[in-house]
Amino acid sequence: MDVRIVPKTLRGSVTPPGSKSMTHRLLIAAALGGGVSTVENVSFSEDIEATLRCLTALGGRWERAGGSSLRVAGCGARPFGVLPRFDCGESGSTLRFFLPIALAVCGGGIFSGGGRLLERPLGPYLALFDERGIFHEQRGGVLTVRGSLTPGEYRLPGDVSSQFFTGLLFALPLLPGPSRIVSTTEIESRDYILMTADALASAGANPAELLENPGFFAVSPFAYRPFIRTVEADWSQAAFWYAANFLDCGVKLDGLNPNSIQGDRIVSDLYWKLARPGNTVMDVSSCPDLLPPLAVMAAFRAGETRFTGGARLRLKESDRLTSVAAMLSALGGEVQELPDGLAVRGKPRLAGGTVDGASDHRVVMAAAVAAAACDAPVTILGAEAVSKSYPGFFDDYKRLGGEVHVL
Repeated sequence: MDVRIVPKTLRGSVTPPGSKSMTHRLLIAAALGGGVSTVENVSFSEDIEATLRCLTALGGRWERAGGSSLRVAGCGARPFGVLPRFDCGESGSTLRFFLPIALAVCGGGIFSGGGRLLERPLGPYLALFDERGIFHEQRGGVLTVRGSLTPGEYRLPGDVSSQFFTGLLFALPLLPGPSRIVSTTEIESRDYILMTADALASAGANPAELLENPGFFAVSPFAYRPFIRTVEADWSQAAFWYAANFLDCGVKLDGLNPNSIQGDRIVSDLYWKLARPGNTVMDVSSCPDLLPPLAVMAAFRAGETRFTGGARLRLKESDRLTSVAAMLSALGGEVQELPDGLAVRGKPRLAGGTVDGASDHRVVMAAAVAAAACDAPVTILGAEAVSKSYPGFFDDYKRLGGEVHVL
């Protein structure tokens, strides 16, 4: 789907969808327990649908409980034997979370996905599997793992993705003895691990015990128990409406928790940092998903913004440093791609033009917001990519007064 956006000032109120990151975690915690849990305010994006498919493959059951609520029945123990198949779509979270879970619950699995999913880094897991004699093979776009996790120490780098830690934090409590996870580097995006601990706490874990050691995570066996939780609104998606307000729109954001443990709540502070004129440097290593909307803000501010710490962005749905730079350049912005970031020099207005969405939901949403302050219409190719995380984005955009034409 290609869309053409006519520049219009956006005004009105919007409630971002439920946090995709927390929804993944709560659904998995619900599936690993006994009984039936209820997770409310679920946004049925393509990534969440991938996690629901994998819950079913694992042996869990789920049903809609009206509106945006889901009831999830735990999968229980499964005999080792025929490996289940896990279709992860294009969801890196789903793949990285379920790999160790599948080993702990049913002795492995056969994992597939679309887009660049199986090109994204799995090295920290594969190194652990080699150490522990766990079979793994990637062939023909399919990854097969087979073996058993055992209690003990798991060492892995913290500067690739916090998702590897989350997968182990879900799987290790299912083992018969205590374990610990040791990071061999400083952990980036640690707030996502705090979100995992919060989801585990809903299912009966003791988060204080889990997080009490600064150098590692101690994991004790426990039985996941059922719970009821409402998913908070997503600060990662709210960031695009913050960017709209930076461009002199008047978007009121409802439903956000200012005290949320979501790390991307920092967008509210970064917004004001960018509002001050002059050259500035911004490290996005702890909030890489914010780079696209922050780059849009930078493209319209007075001064140059250098984004650093974003090397991991090259391994997302697109090479997000290249695709964001190309998007801003196509609209008439001044941007230079750096090895681990971008240098963006702001201008009062951008010209408009045609943008390749790069099959990347965050690039598409960033381009749509930038269109509000362009001199001419903006055409976005592949705009359907928003379904990956925010299926209702263009509906909300139009409710705010945006003019969107499907081509």
